[in-house]
Amino acid sequence: MTRVRHGWLIAAIALAAAPLRAAEDPVEVVVTAAKRAEARLDVPASIARLDAPELRLLGAQHASEALNRVAGVMVQRGSGQESLTAIRSPVLAGPGACGAFLLLEDGMPLRPVGSCNVNEVFESDTGLARAIEVIRGPGSALYGANAVHAIVNVVSPGIEDLQPARIALEGGSNDFRRVSFGAARGEANSGIGAWGSFTHDGGWRADSPVDDGKLSLLHQRHWRDGELRLRLVGTVLNQETAGFIRGLDSYRVPSIARSNPNPEAFRDAWSTRASASWHAEPGCDGCTTDLRLMLRRSQMQFLQHFLLGKPLERNGQDSVSASALWARPIASSRTLRWRAGIDLELADGWLQEIQSGPTLEGSAAARAIRPAGRHYDYTVDSATLAAYGVLDWQPVPRLEVAASLRADLTRYDYDNRMRDGNTAEDGTTCAFGGCLYSRPADRRDEFADLTPRLSLSWSAGAADRLYLAATRGFRPPEATELYRLQRQQRVADLDSERLASVEAGWRHETPRQGWSLAAFAMRKANVILRDADGFNVGDGRTTHHGLEYEYRLRLGQSWQVTAAGTFARHQYDFSRSIDGGETIVSGRDVDTAPRQLHRLALAWRLATRWDAELELQQVGPYFADAANLARYPGHALANLRLAWSPQPWLRGTLRVSNLMDRAYADRADFAQGDWRYFPGRGRSAFIEFEYLHAAP
Repeated sequence: MTRVRHGWLIAAIALAAAPLRAAEDPVEVVVTAAKRAEARLDVPASIARLDAPELRLLGAQHASEALNRVAGVMVQRGSGQESLTAIRSPVLAGPGACGAFLLLEDGMPLRPVGSCNVNEVFESDTGLARAIEVIRGPGSALYGANAVHAIVNVVSPGIEDLQPARIALEGGSNDFRRVSFGAARGEANSGIGAWGSFTHDGGWRADSPVDDGKLSLLHQRHWRDGELRLRLVGTVLNQETAGFIRGLDSYRVPSIARSNPNPEAFRDAWSTRASASWHAEPGCDGCTTDLRLMLRRSQMQFLQHFLLGKPLERNGQDSVSASALWARPIASSRTLRWRAGIDLELADGWLQEIQSGPTLEGSAAARAIRPAGRHYDYTVDSATLAAYGVLDWQPVPRLEVAASLRADLTRYDYDNRMRDGNTAEDGTTCAFGGCLYSRPADRRDEFADLTPRLSLSWSAGAADRLYLAATRGFRPPEATELYRLQRQQRVADLDSERLASVEAGWRHETPRQGWSLAAFAMRKANVILRDADGFNVGDGRTTHHGLEYEYRLRLGQSWQVTAAGTFARHQYDFSRSIDGGETIVSGRDVDTAPRQLHRLALAWRLATRWDAELELQQVGPYFADAANLARYPGHALANLRLAWSPQPWLRGTLRVSNLMDRAYADRADFAQGDWRYFPGRGRSAFIEFEYLHAAP
């Protein structure tokens, strides 16, 4: 009960505080919901925005440090840059976990449909972003596949956001070193720019160093009455991976927490993206034209140290994504406006899984069904075509109604480059009923989805907005769920996962204080999972309901209190025995789904010289298994950040994470009869010095 009281205490402190003095802040503007700049107050959805000053002080080394500041979000940090995500959902793991969240960069998906990676957020430069925007719940009609539980959009800087020259050097605990830089030439939002970072992290666990590099090039100019942006991005990641530690509460033992049971594990990945976007708002009120094109390539290889035999996986994709959006008022009407758009995506993907030697772990049966050699070797050519329309109507001065409908058609062409079935690579039949790995014959799969949305938004005054929204989201099965089969399964008869959501919210924004409250109820069908026979099936169902809050309060000219959190319940809505010997029972909590998440922060800003923040984050208890028999008690952490600018061109920043040096688990899981953890890092300190060369 103590942890529950603490959660309510954080919420009560935030909501009961009284404003003291007003400050002159500009209206917060967001871009993700409608692919255009609009006031956050006017958006009938749960959208949060982390802006550049907040991200600059944070200096995140991992995307979780930024995203976990948002209500309803819990990103669990794995080893290095790995992660598992929960946004208005339980923490999702497995091949299709990433498909539940649409990850964007400047409004364009990082990966093609069906080819996501659960860790793909490391391909985006969250540390040097202009902003990060999170829409909780299913996406609007402007976004299609994978916008199921949330959308995360990383907004990159424009020429107007970059200094003529900037360089920052940072160092700290566990041999952490980072250099970040930026430069720009031009004026009036036109010119060329570059920014990036190179990081070495020695790793606080044994044999777990990480090297990470990101580079962005930008050309921006005014062209044909609109803004044209041409951008080239490259990322590279080389990490030695630390695996789970095992044993009840082993994360509390420093020597075990720092150990690495899998020193042989690694992950190497790289990606490149070239994009062009043109956005124009012609003279008519409410007119918008938005055109976008992105070319993407990525490859990755990693050792699957968590599997018997430890096979190596290699995968990659080449893809092109294009979109067009038009918005216009309906002729002679001041209360009606339409928006329409099309999206097109083509991708070539491939995957190989190769085991270098015989399986040495496990029982005789487990070793026999996992032969050396290639397990999978296939390509998937995919194509997605989508069209959508939105009608905005203002029947009375303060009421706005928006109705939208989107249609998506996705096709996969799968080519198996090995023998069909579940033999070894050379055709040999495994003992004990056949080899574990099963390869379907060449095939084509198509998925058609319709996603409607209806929202009502009421302006209760200049500072208040009430809204009600009903939305559907979907994701087609991932290629790995369709074609990476096991045992005797020859065909995975899967349909798109679909989520229906109803949400009601109240948002209040003034210079002195602001809040956002949202209540939601969601039901997800066709949930894909692996059953007790090892088959990929799609008949799961879950329900999700809860309350989220965000609060901001100015105390005088220099102090600010912010709070964010969620009270939620995520439950199974079906019963079934699943892979790994677990049994799902309808009505029980989905595993790794805390019912409470809270954040409270006190910030102090003195003109341009001082910037400080003391932050408290709390993760409530959660069940670590589907049977709800194993329970992680949760944890609370404190973080401190302090920046000082003695001169306009010089800034020093001190960051201390886990200030109280608490022992905790970033991830707790109970599987195969034992606890396993990704332990959380102890108290760590980092110092950064930043030099800015401003324009004369």
